[in-house]
Amino acid sequence: MHQDRNPDSRLDDPTTAEGVADAGDLGYSKTLKPRHISMIAIGGAIGTGLLYGAGGNLAKAGPALAIAYLVCGVFAFFVVRALGELVVHRPSSGSFVSYAREFLGEQGAFAAGWMYVLQWSTAGMADITAAAVYVHYWSMFTSVPQWVLAAIALGIVLTVNLISVKAFGEMEFWFAIVKVAALVIFLLIGIYFLVSREPVDGHTAGVSLIADNGGMFPLGIWPVVLITQTVIFAYAAVEMVGVTAGETEDPATVVPRAVNSIMWRVAIFYVGSVVMLTLLLPWTSYSANESPFVTVLSKIGVPSAGGIMNLVVLTAALSSLNSGLYTTGRILRSMSMAGSAPSFTARMSRSHVPYGGILLVAVVALLGVALNAWLPDKAFEIVTNISSLGVISTWSMIMICHLLFVRRAKQGLVHRPAFRLWASPWIELSTVAFLLAVVVMMWFDTDGAGRDTVLTLIPIAAALLIGWYAVRRRVHRIASESEAPPVDPLR
Repeated sequence: MHQDRNPDSRLDDPTTAEGVADAGDLGYSKTLKPRHISMIAIGGAIGTGLLYGAGGNLAKAGPALAIAYLVCGVFAFFVVRALGELVVHRPSSGSFVSYAREFLGEQGAFAAGWMYVLQWSTAGMADITAAAVYVHYWSMFTSVPQWVLAAIALGIVLTVNLISVKAFGEMEFWFAIVKVAALVIFLLIGIYFLVSREPVDGHTAGVSLIADNGGMFPLGIWPVVLITQTVIFAYAAVEMVGVTAGETEDPATVVPRAVNSIMWRVAIFYVGSVVMLTLLLPWTSYSANESPFVTVLSKIGVPSAGGIMNLVVLTAALSSLNSGLYTTGRILRSMSMAGSAPSFTARMSRSHVPYGGILLVAVVALLGVALNAWLPDKAFEIVTNISSLGVISTWSMIMICHLLFVRRAKQGLVHRPAFRLWASPWIELSTVAFLLAVVVMMWFDTDGAGRDTVLTLIPIAAALLIGWYAVRRRVHRIASESEAPPVDPLR
C-alpha cells in the first residue's frame, strides 16, 4: 500500500475539490457502474440474516416469521427511501455520517459513525461465523476447527476488498446474481412441488402444513415480537446504497432507481421465501444449525441440491462481509478527515481504496475468530444481537437527519429533490418509534440474549462519551479550518 499522491490528475484538480462538502469524499474513483449499484442494492437486501438466520427464527416463531419480515421490510424501505433523498441532495461516500455532521453537528457524526463501525464489525463476526458453519456442511471440512475456517474466510474477502473498488463492485455484482438466481430457482422448485403435490420428506406441500402444525402463530404472538431484533439484522445492508453513491458517476439517477426496486425485492425474496419454506416443510423441521434452504433442498431428493444451496449461502456470507469492509472503510475515512477517527483510517492506496479503515474493521472482526474458538455454538447469536443495536442506531440517525433536512427545506435553507420520502414527518417519527420499540422488546427477551444485548448499551454509551471527549478538540480544530479548500489526503 502507498500513501503517495494519486497519479490521476482529476483528484488534484482544485476545481474538483471546490464544492465538496465532505473532505472525505476526495480521492475516490467513479468506477461503480449502474449495474453494480443495482445489484449491490439487491445484495444488501439478501444476506446472511435470511439465508442462514431464517432457520433459527422459524424454529422460534413458526410461519408468522413472514409477517415479521414484512413489517421490518416496510420500515427498511422507509429508511432507504429517506437516505436516497439525502443522497440526491448531496452524494457522499460518508453517507449518513456526513449527513449527521451537516444536520446534527460533529457529536452526532461521531456517534453515528462509531455505532456503524460497531454494527459492521460485529456483523463481520457473524458473517465469518456463518461461513465457517457452511463449510462444515461438507464432510471433508468437518475436522477443521470452526475458527480456522472463519479466519480463512476473512483473509480471502479482505484481500479482494483491498484491490480496488472496481474489483469490489464486480465481486458484489456476481455475488448478487448468484443469490438472486438461487432464490428464484428455489421459488420455482417450491411452486413445482405445490402444483405437483409430490411429497417432500414425506409431507405434501401446501397450506395444510401450516394449518396442521399450529397455524401461523403456533407458539403465540410474543415469540414473533421477540425475534424482531434478528429480523432487523437481516436487512442490515440496505443503507449500503448511500455509501456507493460517492463512487458512481450519476448518483442522482442511479440511486433512486435502485432504492425503488428494494420494496418488491423484499416482498418476493424475504416474505415469499419464508412463506415457501413453511409450505414445503413443517416449521418444526428447521433449526438454527442449518440454512433452511439447505434443509429443504437436501430433502427433495435431487442429488447435491443441498450442497449447491449451501455454496450459495456461503457466497452470501462472504458477500455480506465484503460489503461491511467496503462501507466501514469509507465511513471511517470520512470520520478521520473530520478528526473523529484515527488518522491512519484516512489513508488510501493508489487504486483509491481507503485501506486504513478496512484493515481496522478486519482486525476487529478477528475477535469473531476468537469467539468461534471460545463459543462456537453461540457465536452467531451473540454478534447478530449486538449488530442489531448498530442497525437500529444507524436507521434512527438516517430518519432524524432526514427530518431535520425537511425542516430546513421548509425554512428555505435547502431544496428538496423530486425524489423524496412521503408523509414527512410522520414516516420518520413512526420509524424511529418502531426502532425504539424493538429495543424495548429486546429487554423482555429473557430466554435469549436480548436483555444482555440491551445492557451492552451502557458500556457502549460510556465508550462513545469517553471517545468524544478524547477527540473533540481535534474535531473542532479541523472544523474551524474547513472554510479553507480541502486538501487531498493522498499526499
